[in-house]
Amino acid sequence: MKPNYYAIIPANVRYSNIKPNAKLLYGEITALSNKLGYCFASNTYFADLYGVSKNTVSRWLSDLKKSEFITINIERNSNKQITKRIIGIVKKVDTPIDEKSKDNNTSINTTSNNIYIKEKFISEVNSFEYEDCLKEEFIDYWCEGKKQMRWQKQPTFDISLRLKRWAKNSKKFNKGTKGTSKIESQINEYLKGKELLK
Repeated sequence: MKPNYYAIIPANVRYSNIKPNAKLLYGEITALSNKLGYCFASNTYFADLYGVSKNTVSRWLSDLKKSEFITINIERNSNKQITKRIIGIVKKVDTPIDEKSKDNNTSINTTSNNIYIKEKFISEVNSFEYEDCLKEEFIDYWCEGKKQMRWQKQPTFDISLRLKRWAKNSKKFNKGTKGTSKIESQINEYLKGKELLK
């Protein structure tokens, strides 16, 4: 993990009632988050960096989260074991300068978060055993959108169930004789019927 040289601790964090070292940790998180808008550093990493215990780091992170300065998302594997922890920075507008730059910062963070979310979606789709062309069509369709992808606008979205239905519908709509499309198959049947009527 290669941190940035600069850490940012905005006024709302600096003058909050959380522990001074939690504020310092916030600055470290901003330095690590500079490239993507979030970081994956573990409690062990921070504990070694500051020469404290992992429990102390955990308390600092808890303070930052309770104060709504950071978000923490945990990813687990099928055995419910933690595979990744994502720490994100919550942007709060405090000053007129922040207000002017808000749109620019938000667009950068939204773009990087959308890229991460899209890559995660594609990775999950590709983990299923379906034909590549079917998965590509599925991804193209459901990843359409600027601010939000089509699948994010759904009240519920289970990739496994949606893919199963997609495959079923694909077979249904592309039925026909081998090597011909559904339309070609229908035209062939129509021509056969016309010949019989002659």
